[in-house]
Amino acid sequence: MMTTMMSDGAYGSFAEVYDALMDDIDYDAWAAYYRRLLLGDAGVPAKRLGRVIECACGTGSLTARLAAFGFNMLGVDISPQMLRVAERKMRDFGVSVPLVCQDMTRLEVPGRAGAVLCTCDGLNYLREPDDVMKFLKRCKSVLKPGGLLCLDVSTRAKLEGQIGNAFLGEERQGMAYLWQNTWNADTQSVRMDITFFVQEADGRYRRFREEHHLRAYGEAELREMLTNAGFDQVECFGEMTMQAPRMDDMRMHIRARNA
Repeated sequence: MMTTMMSDGAYGSFAEVYDALMDDIDYDAWAAYYRRLLLGDAGVPAKRLGRVIECACGTGSLTARLAAFGFNMLGVDISPQMLRVAERKMRDFGVSVPLVCQDMTRLEVPGRAGAVLCTCDGLNYLREPDDVMKFLKRCKSVLKPGGLLCLDVSTRAKLEGQIGNAFLGEERQGMAYLWQNTWNADTQSVRMDITFFVQEADGRYRRFREEHHLRAYGEAELREMLTNAGFDQVECFGEMTMQAPRMDDMRMHIRARNA
């Protein structure tokens, strides 16, 4: 027997299956990479950086690991459902991290931070360049002079070339999904239509649908926006490297300094 529902907002019901879908991501390696971006290779103690705000922190997989490294983390996400999962994860990792439900384009926190992070497609979810600019300006407002902004985006090579018009389907223990992607060249974005089937405690399957949109942003475009927002020393790297990004990279990392 099956019950049916629509999504209850951005990352609503998706929150309960998100970690299961992302179980192929090496978050330990990702956290180690961001520790390097934030601290360099000089072995500077993490606490010296001051507060680190992670925007679009989701279920907190990266947040918890960076907190375990000694960073003074603050997690921000627009979805209360994702943050409820993140709260449990902080307890599992034995770390104490404040979590704030907030739209990152309206980011506002007390005091000044040493760094802001936005990872795992958080920026791609901003569908308009104006929203990206709003976010970057809010980052500048909460950062100390010389503070760091570190982010990553899925590249056009990934959004158009790899997943743009793909259909995915998988059945797992207690869960299955049907996932159809559609690339729109006019908006430079991919629409993801996902139907989930999740088994409940009574054995019935609940069906719900999510629709997500990711927009591609190129290196030159992001460099210009960062400069216009008041950042300098903008550096772009290929996926999990300290080298310049390549045309076929699926992900690009960016580090910039609050001028």
